[in-house]
Formats: sequence, structure tokens, C-alpha cells
Amino acid sequence: MAAKVLKALVLGGKHGLVGQALVKVLEEKGWDVASVTNAEVDYLSGDFYSNMSRLLDSTGPAHIFNAVAYSNVEQAEDNEEEASILNKRLPAALGRIAKERELPLVHYSTDFVFDGRKGAPYTIDDIPAPLNAYGRTKQEGEQALLSLGLDKCMVIRTAWLFGQGKSNFVRKILGICQEKHEASVVFDQIGSPTYTMDLARHTLELVELGASGLFHIVNSGQANWTELADEAVRCLQMECMINPIPASDFPSKVVRPAYSVLDSTSFTQITSTTPRPWPQALREYLMLEFPVENL
Repeated sequence: MAAKVLKALVLGGKHGLVGQALVKVLEEKGWDVASVTNAEVDYLSGDFYSNMSRLLDSTGPAHIFNAVAYSNVEQAEDNEEEASILNKRLPAALGRIAKERELPLVHYSTDFVFDGRKGAPYTIDDIPAPLNAYGRTKQEGEQALLSLGLDKCMVIRTAWLFGQGKSNFVRKILGICQEKHEASVVFDQIGSPTYTMDLARHTLELVELGASGLFHIVNSGQANWTELADEAVRCLQMECMINPIPASDFPSKVVRPAYSVLDSTSFTQITSTTPRPWPQALREYLMLEFPVENL
């Protein structure tokens, strides 16, 4: 008897950094995947609940993955209400619908729910204390979902993403290096660099185990932005000077956590998998994103 084909709906699956990785991994595993863009679904107007209900009626998924977010941290400070629509109201509406239809739901959150003052990797038991509008709205989205008491819901926090298909920090820095042969990069913010393909693969591990609740998924290890840039330049053997500068040299309306490393123990305890170190994941990304002869 042929194995049953599962159908997934991936919100943000066509152009999103996480969504595109999810679509690829799910399809590799034999899932039938429906993905939509922000242009195809008007998340910012109309009856939110009805719009999402119609989308599920038309796609008929057995599992929902929400990879949509208002992720522009700077703009969120001036547009917190709009950020709240995507980061809080959307997951809340999806949670209600998933509960009514008894559908599993995966939602992604961020290290920015923490204030960075702990000085040690954050676990799922640490109390969030966001410093900015982006972090606040993402935390509110988490709370909206977890308060529903869904049996089949996962909230996955991740951080410092790089991957194929969309602009990200690594690609931006390498572009600057290619043009100017030097780049100024912040050294006093520390986090968990994470490859989107690893995030997607580990997400599916949890899904296949029927896990639920709150998880952290990041690649192992930690780095500051300068170290991440240095490693990317070294891997590609580019002639580029990375100049370390303090965050204070970049004027910003946004207060960012100085230390937001996430502890993935919650994931490892369920799956017995330890995410690989971020430098290994970075090298795989660079091999796929840039010509092999440059490595």
C-alpha cells in the first residue's frame, strides 16, 4: 500500500526566508505543499478570520506552517500596529482555526523576545522581556497561540537566519565586500547564527514526532556579527577587511539585545538531535549560494 501523502500549507512559502526552506524540505520528504505569498493573501485588511478560513478551505491542508512575519525591526518601531497584525493577529487567527479544525500548526518566533541581559543562553523557561516593537509583537503572537491550549501547536524560536532565496546578513556583507573590499560590522551583539535549511529539517523532525509546545532551534555555538562576517569571507577566500565597530556607531531607533543566544536543549531532548555548529552550516550555504570555484 502506498504511503499517505500529507498536504501542508506554508504561509510565506514562496518568497520568505524560512518559508522557502520549509517548502523545499517538505517536498523532499514527499509532502504535497501549497504555499502563498503576501500578495496572494491580504493579511493587512478585511476579516482576518474569514480570509484564513477561506484559504484553508481552498487548500485543504493537514498541517499549517506560519512563516509570515513583520520582520523589519526598524520599521516596526514606527508601524507597531501593522507589525502587530502580522506578528500577533495572524497567528492568533490561525490558532483559532487550527483548534476548530484539529489541525497541527507550527509558528516561528524570535530571539528578540529577550532583553539580552542574562549573559547565558536563553532556554524556553526564561521569561521574555522584549526591548523593541518587533520583539513585543512577536511575544504577543507567542502568547496568543500558547494561551489557546492547542494539542497540536508548536512555537519555534530561532535567530540570526541566513539561507537561500532572500536577502540576509551574510549575503549583504559579501556584497559589500565584493564592491568595496572592506566592511564595518558590529562586534558587541552576540547571537545564534542559523541556517534556514537546518531550521526546516529540524522542524520536520519535531512534526514527525508529533511534538507540541515551545522550542528553540538554532545551530550550535554562538558568534558576534563580526565573527559571522569573518567566517563567511574566510570560507570564500575573499580579499575583504572586516572592521569591528560597536553598535553605538550605528545610530538606530531600535534597542537590540546585546546577547540573545538561544539554547536548543528543548529540541534535542525530544529528537536526540544536536544541531550542527553554525560554521558547518554556513559553509553549506555558501557552497550552494556562490560558485564552487570560489570556495
